[in-house]
Amino acid sequence: MSYFKTDEFKCPCCDKVKVSGWLIHLLNKVRESFGKPMVINSGYRCKKHNGKVGGKENSAHRRGTAADIKCTNSIDRFLIIKYALEAGYKRIGVSKDFIHLDVDEELPRNVFWVY
Repeated sequence: MSYFKTDEFKCPCCDKVKVSGWLIHLLNKVRESFGKPMVINSGYRCKKHNGKVGGKENSAHRRGTAADIKCTNSIDRFLIIKYALEAGYKRIGVSKDFIHLDVDEELPRNVFWVY
């Protein structure tokens, strides 16, 4: 079962959709364990939009291998991170209002960071 539609990952600037099948596969595993909807704040970003939001030039979002999941409370934050690790995510970033999950093979793995 897929909990996500490809439109959720489209760039708000140009409406282009580019999303890794592996990213969606792992997101579905996290969502299944989490047991409630997860909102995608940011998926694919074209170069223009990535620059506008202050994304790094080599951002996984530029390749469609990353998603930012809306999350504003500590209980959900803990659970999403727990389930992301169990699903096999090797790159996780945390901010006060989202969790970044990505499967990018071009960037360092086994990393965890805060914004």
